[in-house]
Amino acid sequence: MSVEHSLLGKDTNYPTEYQPDILFPIARAQAREKYAHVEGIQQGKDWWHVFEISWLNAAGIPQVAIGRITLPASSPNLIESKSLKLYFNSMNFSKFDSKDTFIATVEKDLSFAAGAPVSLTLFQADDLEFSKPEGICIDDLSPERLENHPDATLLKLDPENSDEVEIQLYSHLLRSNCPVTGQPDWGTVFIRYQGKKPCYRSILAYIISYRQHNGFHEQCVEQMFVDIWQNLAPEKLMVYATYTRRGGLDINPCRVSDATWMPRPIRLARQ
Repeated sequence: MSVEHSLLGKDTNYPTEYQPDILFPIARAQAREKYAHVEGIQQGKDWWHVFEISWLNAAGIPQVAIGRITLPASSPNLIESKSLKLYFNSMNFSKFDSKDTFIATVEKDLSFAAGAPVSLTLFQADDLEFSKPEGICIDDLSPERLENHPDATLLKLDPENSDEVEIQLYSHLLRSNCPVTGQPDWGTVFIRYQGKKPCYRSILAYIISYRQHNGFHEQCVEQMFVDIWQNLAPEKLMVYATYTRRGGLDINPCRVSDATWMPRPIRLARQ
């Protein structure tokens, strides 16, 4: 379904009855047309943290939790974020016999929308911990050239060092825009890389070039993965972005060329 027909950016009433059909799938195929052949695009996960989860137990007493959704990158569809928010809010006044019944219901509905198995893990409100970023922060470097839209020509190998390296770089300077509402999305991006040493300044310039780009979180990460893969030709690559929360949700897509490089999901202090 086309995102133009979704509820994103439109005034809506919050449902007070369980409404699974409000979930709005968006096909990944169109955004992937230009790089569907690139190894790793369908290898990875989208982790979502959901902070507005509540339902009623069998006695009618409200329950709350924080949820982590795991959606495979190989799924035919991603799920539009506002529809996901409305879906969880539609369950606020519904009774479930147990937490397990609630989880099973959500997993069934989200799996149907995504077209692939989706899992939900629930955490108590005080149990989700923050992580410290690991790797080399490149935010204090000075890029040679700045652009306001993604520009793969910015990516360069280190001209002074052709050694093979295995590194993890990260930057807090990722910014892009929702393609429907124009609202800014902020994130930290991690790049794990094995191959000829890249120019760190060029990677920072490339990350900054997303600053006025309109794209969904998942699509931005996939474009980053493809551009680095095709322009720097690493042996292995991981691109993982942890976006800040909007509308009670944060979205964290990760793509890897090698399944052994799948990281564990984390949350940073900004989220």
